[in-house]
Amino acid sequence: MNNNKTVYVIGHKNPDTDSIAAAIAYANLKNLTGHHNYVAARCGNVSSETQYVLDRFGLKAPKFVGDVRTQVRDMDMRNIPGVSEEISLKDAWKIMKDNKVVTLCITEGKYLKGLITTGDIMESYMGSYDSKTLSEAKTSYTNIVDTLDGTLIVGNISDSQIEGKVLIGAGTPDILEEYIKPHDMVILGDRYESQLCAIEMGADCLIVCAGSTVTRTIQNLAEEKGCKIITTPHDSFTVARLIYQSMPIRHFMKCSDLLTFKMDDYIEDVQPIMASTRHRYFPVVDSAGKYKGMVSRRNFLGVTKKQLILVDHNEKSQAVNGMETADILEIIDHHRLGTVSTSRPVYFRNQPLGSTCTILYLMYLEAGVDIPPQMAGLMLSAIISDTLLYRSPTCTDMDRQAGTVLATIAQVDEEELAKNMFTAGSDLKDKTPKEILHQDFKKFTVGDTTVGIGQISSMNSNELAHIKQAVTPILEETANAEGIDVLMFMLTNILDEASEVLFCGQKSEIALETGFNVTSRDHMSVTLPGVVSRKKQMLPTIINTLNQ
Repeated sequence: MNNNKTVYVIGHKNPDTDSIAAAIAYANLKNLTGHHNYVAARCGNVSSETQYVLDRFGLKAPKFVGDVRTQVRDMDMRNIPGVSEEISLKDAWKIMKDNKVVTLCITEGKYLKGLITTGDIMESYMGSYDSKTLSEAKTSYTNIVDTLDGTLIVGNISDSQIEGKVLIGAGTPDILEEYIKPHDMVILGDRYESQLCAIEMGADCLIVCAGSTVTRTIQNLAEEKGCKIITTPHDSFTVARLIYQSMPIRHFMKCSDLLTFKMDDYIEDVQPIMASTRHRYFPVVDSAGKYKGMVSRRNFLGVTKKQLILVDHNEKSQAVNGMETADILEIIDHHRLGTVSTSRPVYFRNQPLGSTCTILYLMYLEAGVDIPPQMAGLMLSAIISDTLLYRSPTCTDMDRQAGTVLATIAQVDEEELAKNMFTAGSDLKDKTPKEILHQDFKKFTVGDTTVGIGQISSMNSNELAHIKQAVTPILEETANAEGIDVLMFMLTNILDEASEVLFCGQKSEIALETGFNVTSRDHMSVTLPGVVSRKKQMLPTIINTLNQ
């Protein structure tokens, strides 16, 4: 089993305190008892209430994961290092052969600079070269010596051939005098007269073939004239054939209009591009352009889906984008059964409790794992938030019992914590109406109807009045933009244990009036005494009404 495999523990969109706390608390429990690397994640912004809780107990917000579709980073990449643009064609070919690839990535530092393929190298071998091609490519003597299996016995190997042509010195000195020009590279044998002639005519380099010895006199003269001497065991024919393989790959590489993929690209976007091109391998870079490896069509066979544990939801409409393409391992929730489906059986724990963190409290006890004070404070905050300090009809004796134990571990006063949490949560002066509406907003599917219900809870009626004034004008616009058939927004007064429900649309009005036997005010809102729970009071009533 791969212990480094990342599993995201993630709550719903527009996460509330229970969603965030459950992700953190369960990832912690799994890391202490599981076999993977469990990472707490979120797919929405942290609310003011939740941020207060995180700050109070010294915890960081979970990692943001907005989409869990399979990405290039999830593929089994070929981690073949990038090569320098200065290596020879011969070396490039050997690297490709050894690694069984047809493409090499050329890098400068860590950044992708170009590509060369076996096709490019084959084309270079089959090409008809001008005798000056070697110098036009500014071929290094390091490459030349290495390609010819030679030894530089005179000169500086760090130099490059930047002028002149390549020729074979097969004639007499009289004939050579007519052909050799300054800066030429001359391939010849052990004839003293030919070597002397080439040096006197200003050649830049002598390549002495067949392992022939070079006299000290010739070496001294070459050094005096600035002429390099390379000896090689190969004959002149082989040298003439090999020498062009010493040219640097930069002379042949492609460095513009490169087809690359980024680590974060989604494979559903990558596949059609791969299918429409003839390339077999494609370079992968990170967001900064740094080279990371190569992928091919074959790598799709071993692609690994993101692995998830869902907490505090099991509705597809509430889940992170791309959830249907991921591998769901577990679901821990306290809501009604929703629309999430899986391709295989998963561990699914669903209990009718007031908070997901109450379930996690029980799971810590069952696993025999002690709850640290800061984790206890976090889980307590989630229970207080979801049960409105035990006032919600969703609250059970188990929620109260868990809250009491967690408060003792965290050494906090539940009333004081609740007051500060709800005050922070209803302080929305820096938020836009859209952000306020979506702070704690969930979508549900009822048959063919999409229902959206948001909720803000406060102990201050004046704050709720300001929120109502801000949110009312955008309800209809939001419903149209997000394809919501029934949109409602609960303004819950914790002290009065009642909610004013803002809504838009005739279908919403009928559902509220029929379900709760009330009459709307100006076709915009209704007041529901005793209704404070979206999960246990609002949603079941709306579902039953819509299904009639």
